[in-house]
Amino acid sequence: MSLTWLLAPSLAYSSESSQVELKVKASAYNSVAEQTNAQPAIAAWGDELRPGMKVVAVSRDLLRDGLTYGTKVRIEGLKGLYVVMDKMNKRWSRKIDIYMGENVEAALEWGVRDVTIYWQDPASES
Repeated sequence: MSLTWLLAPSLAYSSESSQVELKVKASAYNSVAEQTNAQPAIAAWGDELRPGMKVVAVSRDLLRDGLTYGTKVRIEGLKGLYVVMDKMNKRWSRKIDIYMGENVEAALEWGVRDVTIYWQDPASES
């Protein structure tokens, strides 16, 4: 049986698995100039994004919760693990943005959803 307690609203930590879970808003984005800037494939930490990569951008408040560069994240409703490689504008909080390459139609179809995300507590990995 797992012992779980709240760290913050909707943020839960399981001592048994060292897994953190959090409910967030999830939108999708593309590497197209209309959605970003003159270098749409360059992420906030300088990585070059390419279609097919499983990448998420996180709101800056989530950095304090352990969703830092390189963190692997499981997203409710999606297969596989996604890697934190981008940061969102300061105006967002409790939000992730899922990278969908250049497929604008897929991003529009995704829309904005409430999802639960899961990742390993970085303090437990030391």
